[in-house]
Amino acid sequence: MQRRKFLESCAVVSGATALSSFSIAWGAVPPRLYARTRLVDPNGEPLKARTLATRTNYVFHYPFAGTPCFLLRLGQAVTSPVTLQREDGESYAWTGGVGPGRAIVAFSAICAHKLAYPTREVSFIRYQKQKSPTSGADMIHCCAEHSVYDPARGARVLSGPAPQPLAAILLEYDGRADALDALGTVGAEQFDAFFGKYDFKLGMEYGQGKAQQPIGDRTVVRELTQYCRQTIQC
Repeated sequence: MQRRKFLESCAVVSGATALSSFSIAWGAVPPRLYARTRLVDPNGEPLKARTLATRTNYVFHYPFAGTPCFLLRLGQAVTSPVTLQREDGESYAWTGGVGPGRAIVAFSAICAHKLAYPTREVSFIRYQKQKSPTSGADMIHCCAEHSVYDPARGARVLSGPAPQPLAAILLEYDGRADALDALGTVGAEQFDAFFGKYDFKLGMEYGQGKAQQPIGDRTVVRELTQYCRQTIQC
């Protein structure tokens, strides 16, 4: 919690300029700003937004080394802000897509129910572009307990036991460079619960305490199929 308070206090100063570029009422819960982080490809070069394949799972880590996120280029423009609600009843606004055609969105890949997330070995949660027996098309589906989220509507819950939407990642698009920066989160973060539940596992993967280290000025984006060995289908 001390880490979060420190980052938030720094973000108020460093992120004020970034937020001023968004003309929207954020609702009762404003975004939480972290470091401005450029999304890069596996070679370390700034990711070109126009090269993202449509309706494909991409994963990156933000705002901490061990917290995975989904990056999606949907097959439609997402231009209308959406008002959503956290489990505690507080409301917040999601601004929609950014980038070419305003179709690019990002969300925490930590399920809002029991904190399932993509690991190097397996992922029970993923975006699915085709309809399945348990979910519609173009949804984020967690096969662990069948929570289904709509990425075109701020990852709101469509079905299943999840008590709230996935936290959204606040993105900014640099049109001149065709590049994307992550700025913070919008909605209900679950990082403290996540680190508490998976402390031993994350320590084995990243080294003790290193999964909680803040991401720096860049984070690598990979296709989910390149990041984990098996994606569960349901």
